[in-house]
Amino acid sequence: MIPIQNTTAPHWSTELAQAIKSPAELMPLLGLSEQTLPPAAQAMTSFKMLVPRPFVARMEYGNANDPLLRQVLADDIEMLPSAGYSKDPLEEGNHNPQKAIVHKYERRILVITTGTCAVNCRYCFRRHFPYGDNQLAQKEWDSVIDYLTQHPEVNEVILSGGDPLMLKDSQLGPHIEKLNALPQLKRLRIHSRLPIVIPNRINHELLEWINNSRLDIILVLHSNHANEIDQAVAEKVALLKQAGVTVLNQGVLLKGVNDSVEAQVDLSERLFSAGILPYYMFTFDPIEGGAHFDLSVSFAQRLMGQVAEKLPGYLMPKLAKEIPGQPAKTVLAPTLSR
Repeated sequence: MIPIQNTTAPHWSTELAQAIKSPAELMPLLGLSEQTLPPAAQAMTSFKMLVPRPFVARMEYGNANDPLLRQVLADDIEMLPSAGYSKDPLEEGNHNPQKAIVHKYERRILVITTGTCAVNCRYCFRRHFPYGDNQLAQKEWDSVIDYLTQHPEVNEVILSGGDPLMLKDSQLGPHIEKLNALPQLKRLRIHSRLPIVIPNRINHELLEWINNSRLDIILVLHSNHANEIDQAVAEKVALLKQAGVTVLNQGVLLKGVNDSVEAQVDLSERLFSAGILPYYMFTFDPIEGGAHFDLSVSFAQRLMGQVAEKLPGYLMPKLAKEIPGQPAKTVLAPTLSR
């Protein structure tokens, strides 16, 4: 059975259209004066600001250091040169065999479905990705099917972007049908931040094509702080789980956002209460423009060692780093204090 959609809820596309696009527009909503704003003209030119209002509603009124605000507020500090930071920190360009496909790992491929997101996170490791060269027109989707046919060892497809849920369900549904028809495929993984920032993206149409798919579907959400998970998110996750979706979360360890034991413990507890299993906590990918979010690997290991003292194992996300050229993600052992 397909869960019934609440017809009184605003459509997600309407909420997306109403997203905040400038610091000057955002500050009054949070009771903050423009004098508290960092200069951001250059950063906005390099990487536009975009923040949905449901996400803004979870920010603490009057707090210029709110951890959700810090993730999305443009700041010209992003434009300072930083040695060791690049536009392609994971060297995805070396694993881009054809348009829209990233094939780094043997048995799974990643498909760049779109270059757009519902929220522009300032630390995004793909903020400089050449989406223009990897944008698939609807009629080009068959090129993905052809690639999969030529690589029968691949049994999992990952839809990424941008954010794959930025596509309309009328677009996604036919794509999923073509994947369903490939006997080699077992799983479909979708990486998305949209259900976090606009929970109403989980609607009747999306649940319908999920219910019609034979594939095991895994939705990997992206949340970095407990305050991102509210009742609206939890209610939508419940609908996904009723439809048989496995719901995981991966986050990024970010300076000034979630770099404390309390923040990490609260995030795992809040995720689990909402029916989401903590999956990965990544160290920062050295993307050009994001150096002010970075923390050392040794700090991350010490921090997660302290977190491990307070959480059961099933609530501990794997601390991991993605190292270019490696055949899998590198899992880092937490450093225990005793």
